[in-house]
Amino acid sequence: MTTPLIHTFKHHAMATEFQVRIADQDATEAGQAAVELFSLVDRLQDLLSRFRDHSEISQIAALEPGQALPLNEMTYDCLRLAQEVEERTCGAFNLTATAKRAPDALRPSWRLEQENSLIYCEEGRLEFDLGAIGKGFALDRMAEELAVWEFGAYLLIAGGSSVLAGAAPAGTGGWDAGLGLPGGVARRFALTHSSLGGSGIFEQGRHIMDPRTGQPAQVRDRAWAFSKQAALSDAFSTAAMVLNDSELHATLSGYTAACVVLADGGEWRTHGDYPLPPEIPAAK
Repeated sequence: MTTPLIHTFKHHAMATEFQVRIADQDATEAGQAAVELFSLVDRLQDLLSRFRDHSEISQIAALEPGQALPLNEMTYDCLRLAQEVEERTCGAFNLTATAKRAPDALRPSWRLEQENSLIYCEEGRLEFDLGAIGKGFALDRMAEELAVWEFGAYLLIAGGSSVLAGAAPAGTGGWDAGLGLPGGVARRFALTHSSLGGSGIFEQGRHIMDPRTGQPAQVRDRAWAFSKQAALSDAFSTAAMVLNDSELHATLSGYTAACVVLADGGEWRTHGDYPLPPEIPAAK
């Protein structure tokens, strides 16, 4: 089998490394496309980072109840998607989950107005952290840009925990993507036209907060999600760290946009009706 021609480009943004792998294309054109993709990532960072004083996320945090802010189309779309996931997960995914507060403290409330791309602060302080959805959202936007270039075979990576694949490189069944556990990779999949997001405590400790308690999540150590959209994969893998099995089953039952894979106690379980990619057999 001929080894596919793959051009790889790297860029640091959003406190992680982004990778663009483009297959079956001219090297010069692939490099030009990568420059545009990384420029897009930098623009998204300027809009969505809570660590940048003039970002729209920082401006949202300065809103008082009753005030509104017009948003860039990309910021609006990211918040709208986050809001949809929050509703489906009954609040287990929440952009204010990193704010440590007492369970009975005032919960921030906000709404979006589509017509003018506005966000309204209804009550509380809107201290958003898009770390659980922003990188995946960036990959989705990068994929849209690659469609403009008419590049079909690609793999986009953000920090290793967020992956979005286009078509398979010529002569292959897909991009090799794994579900990793301490001590090695446990399962591998041939990923095409799909995304994979992972959340866990092994690298950063118990950094995922349960929005319902304001305390670190205690349910499990690792979760992965598959979806067409990398933003959804990121968000649902995070929510799965908070939801117990019965809650997760209720959340994803009949849901075809994403599925969650768990590996608790050596037992693999899948929730949701989104189809898993073909699995790559383990080497003997």
